[in-house]
Amino acid sequence: MGDGRRHQVVVLVRAGLIPMELGIVHRLFTTATGAYGRPLYTVRTCATAPGVVPTDTDIGIQVPHGPEILREADTVVVPAAVEDYLPQARGRLDPAIRRALSRVPEGARLASICTGAFVLAAAGYLDGRRATTHWKSCAELAALYPEADVDPGVLYTDDDGVLTSAGVAAGVDLCLHMIRGDHGAEVANAVARDTVVPPHRDGGQAQYIERPVPHESAPSPTAAARAYALGHIGEPLTLDDLARQAGVSVRTLSRRFRQETGATPMRWLARQRLDHARELLERTDTPVDRVATDSGYGTGTAMRQHFREALGVSPSAYRNTFRGAHTSTRGARSVTSADPAPPPMP
Repeated sequence: MGDGRRHQVVVLVRAGLIPMELGIVHRLFTTATGAYGRPLYTVRTCATAPGVVPTDTDIGIQVPHGPEILREADTVVVPAAVEDYLPQARGRLDPAIRRALSRVPEGARLASICTGAFVLAAAGYLDGRRATTHWKSCAELAALYPEADVDPGVLYTDDDGVLTSAGVAAGVDLCLHMIRGDHGAEVANAVARDTVVPPHRDGGQAQYIERPVPHESAPSPTAAARAYALGHIGEPLTLDDLARQAGVSVRTLSRRFRQETGATPMRWLARQRLDHARELLERTDTPVDRVATDSGYGTGTAMRQHFREALGVSPSAYRNTFRGAHTSTRGARSVTSADPAPPPMP
């Protein structure tokens, strides 16, 4: 935002709220900072009326705002509530929630966490759009709202400014995805580091992963392969190379990768290359062809093709969008038109 106004995120909560989902939004967006530590987002919470909103625990949440603040929102997030899991409540939308959503400005981004997707669907926002929710509820969502293209196998979706996510943890991935799209990989990765979560899980990754954390007594062969790949990201790597580092067969490595990451080894590697290239484009003036080499694409032409397929823009366009906005120099980021000038020296 060139006028320097912070991006306004509003969380719309309902009775039976799952507190962790509210905390995810507040924690991740308020951790995102620009030049000189300037906060990039303001996050506020609203309900259909101010007051104490009961949760699915033995505590309530004091919500200071009513639905009027939705008029100022750039992003609206709808977390899950207990009613989403009740068959008798699904397919119906509280008239007060419908009226609240009618206040959302045209062009604002709408997102749901977990079964909050039922609210977006009931309000018509998922008609003709790809969407997801918790894997246990995807069949019900698809049956109730056949106009939505429900995909039960992904962590999150992003369809023309309407976003949905799977279970609670996928809400973390969704928020990081939005931050990454707004402000680039460096800011999103910094938020992930601060909150000690993985910096990027592809939205297309499977919801259900068999073995997310390998048992300590049986170290994962994928750990050695992943460490080697990250240390040699600029080299042409094959499945055989990764299997050799892991000390297992290609078949075993591929099976364990799917179990532990939800992706094939080469798809995982492609995501690491993309993230590495994005950070180089944001943080350095390295020529595009050299970034391609250092990221393992081989040629600038190959990297441009991957960027267009994954992000819809060229590497140069990506750099023009994000370069300079968040490049750190000894801990301070450079200034853009959206950031205030540094305070004068005494």
